[in-house]
Amino acid sequence: MLSQSRRLRQTPFTPGVENAGVTAYTVYNRMLLPTLFRDIETDYRHLKTYVQVWDVSCQRSVEIVGPDAASLIQKLTPRNLQKMQDDQCYYVPIVDENAGMLNDPVAIKHSQDRWWLSIADSDLLLWVKGLALGAKLDVQVFEPDVSPLAVQGPKAEELMVRVFGEAVCDIRFFRYQRLAFEQMSFVVARSGYSKQGGFEIYVEGGEHAMGVWNRLFGAGADLNVRAGCPNLIERIEAGLLSYGNDMTMENSPLECGLGKYCAGPDDTIECIGQHALETERANGPSRQIRPISIQGDPVPPLHAAWDLLKDGIKVGQVSSAAWSPDFSTNVAIGMVDAEHWHAGTILEVRTPTGDRRAEVRSSFWL
Repeated sequence: MLSQSRRLRQTPFTPGVENAGVTAYTVYNRMLLPTLFRDIETDYRHLKTYVQVWDVSCQRSVEIVGPDAASLIQKLTPRNLQKMQDDQCYYVPIVDENAGMLNDPVAIKHSQDRWWLSIADSDLLLWVKGLALGAKLDVQVFEPDVSPLAVQGPKAEELMVRVFGEAVCDIRFFRYQRLAFEQMSFVVARSGYSKQGGFEIYVEGGEHAMGVWNRLFGAGADLNVRAGCPNLIERIEAGLLSYGNDMTMENSPLECGLGKYCAGPDDTIECIGQHALETERANGPSRQIRPISIQGDPVPPLHAAWDLLKDGIKVGQVSSAAWSPDFSTNVAIGMVDAEHWHAGTILEVRTPTGDRRAEVRSSFWL
């Protein structure tokens, strides 16, 4: 049980989540995030087979509005935004002056003068406000009343068409359209924190939240729609990183395997961490995220990072791990030193139940 106060916010969808039988929460951006409904494997199998509706309101938005909005956004991220169109969503590493990861939000461009950052768990709003003030930029930075709702799974598109119409089918990956819902309209993006396919609905105005929730469940009964949440097993299989777990401010985008989301040395951008990133790129990162298979029975829940060892010497750590029913192995994400990150390298991982054999893989499972 969580002791609730004004510091721990419910979401506009909490009544629906509670009625759907949520059994566990975590706290994310000082807001409730469901983490379990039935059990992790049942939720996993349902996500891969049918369609789920996720309350991810905890992905709070940072809105940036004003003549200098595009300039501020570019200062925040090493990803080149110059060709980004007004209907696009970009995954953007956010870095400090040392190229340390501060967040990895999805940036949504409404126009050159208006942007949203749909953020992971951190106080990014304060960093953005501070940077805007320090640089004397003509912008307003605030948290809008926007609550994302994810629809994920193989039958997600069919359900979304029933609620928002055939225009849903025209939305390309990491693009969005503003689609009508009753007397309102919402940003609907083809995106989400799973590899099963789906959409995110950015519900503007908490008073509209349960109307969207109820319509989705009413339209999807024959599709076996259920309430769900990001699933640990599926996200590790897919190599979807969790900020605060798999990467922190101590890691750079290159260490996190996010180099493809960073401008190259020939790109001219004004990101505050660009110089540090270029220096690291020239020398090569000393460690990097890798998929790791862990032998043996299902591993216990991971509450703190597990050391990775080679000949008794620490060469990295496992930050996320779970048993995969589909691949009959323990799947894991780890940060591994450069000398030992090559596919096929055999290491040991120190778990609470003893040391296990671990193997660095060439790719994630999904």
